[in-house]
Amino acid sequence: MLNFEKKGKGKETLVLLHGFMENVNIWNDMEVHLSKDFTLLKIDLPGHGKSDVLADVHTMELMAEEVKKVVDHEELDKIHLLGHSMGGYAALAFAEKFPESLKSLTLFFSTYFADDEEKKEQRIKSYRIIKDAFAHYVRAGIPNLFNQNERDVLEGKIETALEIALSTNNVGALACVKGMVERTDKKHILETLEAKIVVIAGKHDNAVKTEKTIGHLPDRTNIKSYIVDCGHNGHWEKPSICAEIVNTELLHHLPKKFVF
Repeated sequence: MLNFEKKGKGKETLVLLHGFMENVNIWNDMEVHLSKDFTLLKIDLPGHGKSDVLADVHTMELMAEEVKKVVDHEELDKIHLLGHSMGGYAALAFAEKFPESLKSLTLFFSTYFADDEEKKEQRIKSYRIIKDAFAHYVRAGIPNLFNQNERDVLEGKIETALEIALSTNNVGALACVKGMVERTDKKHILETLEAKIVVIAGKHDNAVKTEKTIGHLPDRTNIKSYIVDCGHNGHWEKPSICAEIVNTELLHHLPKKFVF
């Protein structure tokens, strides 16, 4: 079973899925601002943190099935599911396979679009460097995921992100990159899922096309969207703001669109 950590005794269970080259520790800054009405279930995805590498290719569907095993182990009926970046892709696969298990789905600096051909090619070209020069790959890529206008004030957060990424099993990271290349468009999930859907995006996100993601959301009353003035890592860059959005949207109600 995947490694997981459970915190709190709230009546609502919020399952948190980290992104690529991350682990359960990425939520530390944000979780202190999350409502006490949540029980937090933080999961290490396959090949990350303390979870084992499970296959040569970690598809999003495989990740979803492994997350479901944890949910079933904890005897949870319906959950709130939030995924950052790659965790959002896994969350979408979970929503496709197990829609009856969801109270809400939050795409956290993530997207429902599949990679375009250029992005796929970039990922494929990274296979060799992840295998043979992983530390260089990490140090070259991680700082670019933060708001470049605030690099000076985010220096400590960038160091934390680098430390976590460097602790990742490079074989597991490679398996996940292969899985991300294979993932398919999931817009139909947003068009049909009955659970509440929240999309939180970054104004300066270099990893996700925010304008496209927000602009093509289906016009449904169960979908809420926010653009935050940060890069790809709202949990480190704007943890209190992101937590307040989650608290408000999953436990209360707000207008459909709001820009910070």
